[in-house]
Amino acid sequence: MANDIILGAFADEAGNDIDVQIDAMLKNGIKHLEARTVGDKNFVQFSVAEAKTLKEKLDANGLRIWSIGSPLGKIQITDPMAPHLDEVKHAVELANIVGAERIRMFSFYMPQDQDPTIYRDEVMERLGRMVEVANGSGVMLCHENEKGIYGDVASRCAEILRAYPAMGGVFDPANFVQCGQDTLEAWELLKDRIDYMHIKDCMADGTVVPCGKGIGHVPEIVGKFIAQGGRQLTMEPHLMLFDGFAYLEADEAKTKMGYVFADQREAFDVAVAALKEYL
Repeated sequence: MANDIILGAFADEAGNDIDVQIDAMLKNGIKHLEARTVGDKNFVQFSVAEAKTLKEKLDANGLRIWSIGSPLGKIQITDPMAPHLDEVKHAVELANIVGAERIRMFSFYMPQDQDPTIYRDEVMERLGRMVEVANGSGVMLCHENEKGIYGDVASRCAEILRAYPAMGGVFDPANFVQCGQDTLEAWELLKDRIDYMHIKDCMADGTVVPCGKGIGHVPEIVGKFIAQGGRQLTMEPHLMLFDGFAYLEADEAKTKMGYVFADQREAFDVAVAALKEYL
C-alpha cells in the first residue's frame, strides 16, 4: 500500500463490539476509525463520558477516531429541524472530545416521487444552519452523496458544495452507481471539493461488491484522488448486512450484497484486501 495513504474504516462492519473493531483494524493495518455504530448505538448517541472512555481505549491501542460517520441530515426534509440541530451540536462536542477532524453528514431525504428541486431552498437553509453550528469548532462537516437525499447525484452535490465552501465532500462511488450517476462524470464535476472517499463498489443492478469488481471505476478514481493530493480513504465494504445497517438505510432493499461470507469479519477483511491490491 502506498505509504502516503491514510486508510480508515467503518470498523462496525467487522462487528459492533469495540474489541472486535479494534482487532479488525490492527490486523488490517488500519489506524483511523470513522466512528459509526459502537456497541448497541450510533456514536452520536454517546454521552460525553462514553466518548472519553472510547477515546482512552483507542489511544491505548494506537488508534484514533478521525471522523464521525454520523446520520446527521438523514431525516425527512419535512421533519422538524430544531431537534436535529441539537444533535449537530452534540456531534460537534463529541468530535472535539475524541479529536475527530470530520463529521460525515447528508442533505435530507426527499418525498418519494417528487422533484427534489422543489425543496432546494429548504435544503440549503437547513444545511446552512448545520454549517453555522460547526463554524469555529475545528471540525469540518462533510457531505456524502447518498440515494434518496437531495444530494444524490453529482449536480446537486456540486450545488451544495458551491453554496458552502466550509463544507467538504465525501465521494462514495457505489452510492452514485445506485442512483444511476456515472462515477467518472461525478468525479470530474466534484473533484476539486472532495475531502475524502468511501471505498465501496457495486454492479449496475446495485449489488455491492469488493473494490474493482463493480462498475464504479473505484481504482481509477482512487488513483485520480491520490494524484491530486488526496490521502484519506475510508473502507465501507457493505458486503454483508451488519447490525447498524437498518439504522443507516431508509430502504434496506435498495442495497444488495453480492458475495457470501462466513461472517462480518471475513467480509471486512476481504474488502480491505481488495483495496490494497490496487494500492
